[in-house]
Amino acid sequence: MKRFIILLVLISVVSLIYILPGCNQKVQKANTPGVQETDGLETAVLGGGCFWSMEAIFSQLKGVQYTEVGFSGGYTEDPTYKQVCTRDTGHAEVVKIIFDPGAISYQKLLEVFFYVHDPTTLNRQGNDVGEQYRSIILYTSPFQEQAARDYIEELSRQGIFPGPIVTQVEPLEAYYRAEDYHQGYYEENPDQAYCSFVVGPKVEKFEEKFADLLK
Repeated sequence: MKRFIILLVLISVVSLIYILPGCNQKVQKANTPGVQETDGLETAVLGGGCFWSMEAIFSQLKGVQYTEVGFSGGYTEDPTYKQVCTRDTGHAEVVKIIFDPGAISYQKLLEVFFYVHDPTTLNRQGNDVGEQYRSIILYTSPFQEQAARDYIEELSRQGIFPGPIVTQVEPLEAYYRAEDYHQGYYEENPDQAYCSFVVGPKVEKFEEKFADLLK
């Protein structure tokens, strides 16, 4: 009887490790695709330079329910911002977008994405240099992959950009949320030097072009 009770206790402890939120952090963080995809919502993950800019832009779109910034596309588990900046993690700075496809299409998100950054500069956006600033689309479904590849092909065919598009198109295998102070950074720190001189002008350019899509 004593052995039976001990066995039940061990089983309960093991079960709690896998059930309680935050105990199995690797699985919780890596399994982001679909976590918030309820009531017909979908997830898009895009990287095009500093994620402060990307979130400041996509958070304003009608149909976008939630945004946050993080890291993806690399091989280091649960990286910190400092680690990503060393360029040793393989990760890119990305924005995760939870959106209602009935209010804004994935194709429209791609249109905005390619307008607000330069997809022809490898591992670079302006003065921001490093693989963490690369242009990347991390798709969460076969539809998103095909839509991304088709749109890149169309942009290339039309010669929209002066050089070849180097945007990576890869499946979203793991996503790691960035530290809290990075979330909504531009909104909280519009007068910070980088925000004033880099993020601000990008946001203004976007707002002029897509005024009809703003919330």
